[in-house]
Amino acid sequence: MEKTEEPKIELFVKAGSNGECIGTCPLCQRIFMILWLKKVTFDVTTVDMTRKTKEMKCLAPGAQPPFLKFNGSVITDFMEIEDFLEETFCPPRYPNLRPKNQESFKAGADIFQRFSAYIKNTIPKKHEALETHLLKALLHLEEYLKTPLPSERGPNSRRRFLDGDELTLADCDLLPKLNIVFVVSQSVRNFAIPEVFPNVARYMSEAQKMVEFSRSSPANSELIATYSFQRATI
Repeated sequence: MEKTEEPKIELFVKAGSNGECIGTCPLCQRIFMILWLKKVTFDVTTVDMTRKTKEMKCLAPGAQPPFLKFNGSVITDFMEIEDFLEETFCPPRYPNLRPKNQESFKAGADIFQRFSAYIKNTIPKKHEALETHLLKALLHLEEYLKTPLPSERGPNSRRRFLDGDELTLADCDLLPKLNIVFVVSQSVRNFAIPEVFPNVARYMSEAQKMVEFSRSSPANSELIATYSFQRATI
């Protein structure tokens, strides 16, 4: 039997401040994690958005990372990339990354939106309300993580991730954003995620143990630099 030739895959992600390291882009990390979890061989190229080369402009004119080159064909829409990877690299050879519980996709869905409003706010009288909205969004995630899934027994869940003990597409979406929330809130607003969210803290701690997440994450300094313009005290 002939051995199936492995496809040539190249992922293009946003470059960081030095033009070479991985930059702050939750969508880029989302695709990076999916490829890694699929256990396929792929290359990663960082794209310096301040001086895109002629080659990059020709490869994906007008596109923003992430974009994927697969056997010479380029896909620039991140949702199309995600669907393509899930359909192309499917069981039994590759893992199915779709969560069994659709609610896992919704858990924490508005955290990043609340965080963005909170971190970009420059009007002092709005600060407390925006912080409260962020806390409510985190509370929703906390409740979801401690509530047993249909497949679990007992009053409380101890699963590692959103949909169980394995990372899924839901985690690939949420974790890059949640990491930004943790790091930037502490640095820019001196606001640590409260201890009243132990399950959220545990979720992030478990994610940090996974190379698919930890090694696809930008350095904390990159995350902070992206939001450094918000250092004004409120």
